[in-house]
Amino acid sequence: MKVICTKTGDQGMTSLRGGIRVPKDDIRIETNGQIDQLNALLGIAKLKLPKDCLHHETIAAIQRELMVIMSHVATPEGEDNPRILHVTELTETIELALAKADVSPRFVIPGNNETSSFLHLARTQARTAERRLWTLNAVYPVRDDILKFMNRLSDYLFLLAIENEQ
Repeated sequence: MKVICTKTGDQGMTSLRGGIRVPKDDIRIETNGQIDQLNALLGIAKLKLPKDCLHHETIAAIQRELMVIMSHVATPEGEDNPRILHVTELTETIELALAKADVSPRFVIPGNNETSSFLHLARTQARTAERRLWTLNAVYPVRDDILKFMNRLSDYLFLLAIENEQ
């Protein structure tokens, strides 16, 4: 049986993919923490959307892809990661949804309802995760398709938040 509490992080260290130990404040760990928080917020937002919402599957696919992105972020430099990214396809799906939307860009004050508010919270977390990815990119190169996907993701969440304001 696997043990959840390993106590191996009690001294401020944690593991990257493959077991390489790094400080818990390593930018790769911080970046993955921000992406993980985004994934959790997407779970709440998805739960709050109407059951017949067409965006459920897209959000679920985004959540799965965030896990793959986290795996890539946690892969030490010089090592290959066998997990296949689908960010290009998801970016295209998001861009199609944005192109079809009848929503004009504007500033909004979140809080009209729970669903829209959670989507806005996920949107702001997507921006934070994107900024951490850019910080990471300055030290450990991040694939361009991941950076582009994260930029589009916050736009998509803004669209969903606006669509769910009523």
